[in-house]
Amino acid sequence: MKRIKIILSFSVMFFFAFSYWALNAQEKNVNSKDMLLKETIYNQNRVKVLNFSLKQFDALFFEFSDKKSNPDLVLTKEEFYKYTIQIAIFSDRLAALYPDQKEIAAENKKKWFAENYEDYLLSKASQKK
Repeated sequence: MKRIKIILSFSVMFFFAFSYWALNAQEKNVNSKDMLLKETIYNQNRVKVLNFSLKQFDALFFEFSDKKSNPDLVLTKEEFYKYTIQIAIFSDRLAALYPDQKEIAAENKKKWFAENYEDYLLSKASQKK
């Protein structure tokens, strides 16, 4: 009987320890200080961007690429996030147009939403060197 209690107590402790490790191993959604700004820009631009044509999106994307690669121009935080969030929103449109590409569109949206202004500033500093 004593042996069963010991086995049972170790099993329970193992279960809770494993559950704790499993929860901690999951991807954590870190709220960055810019998340509120990103969500505001997302809400302001969602409807407009969902109605973009591919030509309008291409113009937006290439405008952002040109500004990002120009070493003499530094975008403000709002400008930077406006571009990245609009590109992320367009992924929703692509997912709606091409249902077989939903996973790729979701990954692209996640990638563009994760863009960070501080990383952009660091890349700008390295461009000038």
